[in-house]
Amino acid sequence: MIKGLVYDTCDPEIMEMQRPFKEKLWEFNRLTVYEDDKKEAYMKEVFAECGEGCCVELPFRASWGGAHVHFGNGIYANTNLTLIDDGHIYVGNRVLFGPNVIVTTANHPLDPQLRKYEMQYNRDVYIGENVWIGAGAVILPGVHIGNNSVIGAGSIVTRDVPEGVLAVGNPCRVLREIGKRDREFYSRWDDRIDWENLRGICEAKKDLPKFN
Repeated sequence: MIKGLVYDTCDPEIMEMQRPFKEKLWEFNRLTVYEDDKKEAYMKEVFAECGEGCCVELPFRASWGGAHVHFGNGIYANTNLTLIDDGHIYVGNRVLFGPNVIVTTANHPLDPQLRKYEMQYNRDVYIGENVWIGAGAVILPGVHIGNNSVIGAGSIVTRDVPEGVLAVGNPCRVLREIGKRDREFYSRWDDRIDWENLRGICEAKKDLPKFN
């Protein structure tokens, strides 16, 4: 399962290993909206890795409860994040997940005989630092997304995405680099960024880099 080989998803040993994580996830999703300490405790206990200042809105879905999820620092996940973590999912610092995002490491052979017998294989997913994944996006197995990139809402990401770009569509493709204009305007309607007001707020944020 971990090596990316074809395996039986209904293998009794695997199902027995998976069961306690599913049960813990069920309890996690019964927490109230503002029980942030308990949510953080769950991530620290169950996730393969979890940094500081991470927030996951409920409900949250994961095949292994997040046991194969590696979170950096300052990650925010909006509601209905689904992580099919049969393989490993690596997420860098300060990543934003919009609502209803799906990240899946699991895939099935095209051969109908293998699928009939519930065979599967996995490919790890890597999401770099400071990435924003828009609402309803789907990230497929084996994808790497570079630092500082943005994935447009509803995109289906089938291939790697380089650093510092806006990528959109089905299949997801690079639309353009994120550059000088984006330092001046915050929307496609030419709304200008008020740096005079925002600079101090941004620089006051703990553990974030200072603006030059």
